[in-house]
Amino acid sequence: MVENSRVNRDEKAECYQRALVEITAMLEGERDEVARMATVSSVLAGAFDYFYWTGFYRMQGGELVVGPYQGTPACLRIALDRGICGATVRCGESLVVDNVHVFPGHIACDPRSRSEIVVPVWDAAGMLVAVLDVDSEQVGAFGDVDREGLERIVAAVFTAQETPCQEERDWG
Repeated sequence: MVENSRVNRDEKAECYQRALVEITAMLEGERDEVARMATVSSVLAGAFDYFYWTGFYRMQGGELVVGPYQGTPACLRIALDRGICGATVRCGESLVVDNVHVFPGHIACDPRSRSEIVVPVWDAAGMLVAVLDVDSEQVGAFGDVDREGLERIVAAVFTAQETPCQEERDWG
């Protein structure tokens, strides 16, 4: 378990790799999206002590609805024009926010949350189906290693496709 977000990059990357191996082994043959989300949330929450809240918001009827998670009670619904989760849906890319209290439109589901990373979840058809949301009580808890590790896990579990933003950059 990684107990502090300030550990070296290699140790953090190794923990993400171990989590990826554990998650993919546990989910082999499992097709249910909710079961997959529950497993990812549980394994990640157990692997990183500084993950204060770990879970998914699912796209439903033009808004985000809380899905499987580990942590304190969550906001049940998030409009797409609000918060870090909504911003992730709008741009289609992962967002790392060092201090959520300075993010315009931040939704304070729990005032103990200080930093956040949100990763879009794409299905095999290239549709955005959810976001993976991770909060920490530490300011600046997340960085590139976290983004890369979480994106790899999400891609492996949900058969992610390139995001529209990435495809547009590839044309240039």
